[in-house]
Amino acid sequence: MTVDSWYAKGSTTTIEGLEVFFRRAGSGEALLCIHGFPTSSWDYEPMWPALTARFDVVASDLIGLGRSAKPRGRALPVGLQATVLEGLLLEQDIERAHILAHDLGDTVAQELLARQKAGTAKVQWQSCVFLNGGLFPETHRPRFIQRLLASPLGPVVAGLSSERLFRRNLAQVFSDEFPPSEAFLRGSWDLLVGKGGRQMLPPLIRYMEERRVHRQRWVGPLQESSIPLRFINGALDPVSGRHAAQRYRDVVPEPDVVMLDRAGHYPHVEQTEEVTEAFLAFHDERVG
Repeated sequence: MTVDSWYAKGSTTTIEGLEVFFRRAGSGEALLCIHGFPTSSWDYEPMWPALTARFDVVASDLIGLGRSAKPRGRALPVGLQATVLEGLLLEQDIERAHILAHDLGDTVAQELLARQKAGTAKVQWQSCVFLNGGLFPETHRPRFIQRLLASPLGPVVAGLSSERLFRRNLAQVFSDEFPPSEAFLRGSWDLLVGKGGRQMLPPLIRYMEERRVHRQRWVGPLQESSIPLRFINGALDPVSGRHAAQRYRDVVPEPDVVMLDRAGHYPHVEQTEEVTEAFLAFHDERVG
């Protein structure tokens, strides 16, 4: 499905005063898909037919990315993203849901689970599957461009960013065996820069610092989880690959980890069938 087809079948709404793009399809128990940085909900397109065959799926663009609002001069903390997602589900009359998350989406999911642990959640989360992401700040290995965007030079670097640089950096986190397609690279770039999206990169990338500040709050729900969790990890990811999975095993009691030895940072794009199989097996075996 092309970018245009994906967005033509979606909707927009306003949550917390911000325009939010989302897609909803399927039937069954609700599933929230949360994408990562710096891409969009379109990342889940390869899995969409299988997911919607079993679940009532909602996938939205995070604020600052895709075709959701890109507000200038506004902080975009993880907490805001979580609040917007809660508001979106409640507007859709969804009060209970499962989560599938990737990259920055992992961190947003951790905040949602932290709210549930604290008794302040507005939606009851029933399970969570994480794909590659910085669950633990001590094992996250940001790329050089991410460090630059997080530095005082961030606005300058973002303004000078080019499609060529974006393509190179994105390709480097995929495995050599499953490189990103031309359509994925071009579509993801167009979505990133639309509506002045370059300016969103520095405020968004602050999630890396938030992970350090809120480590206890966000790791706690993994260590003391009241719901089933699984970590599906592309081992060849230089940012959060095999080393992140090992940390998960060290930190999380009775860890449920599925390793994909041939995939990189976007396992759901690189090895869609394997990720889908592991996700559905998790629901068959552990969630029911």
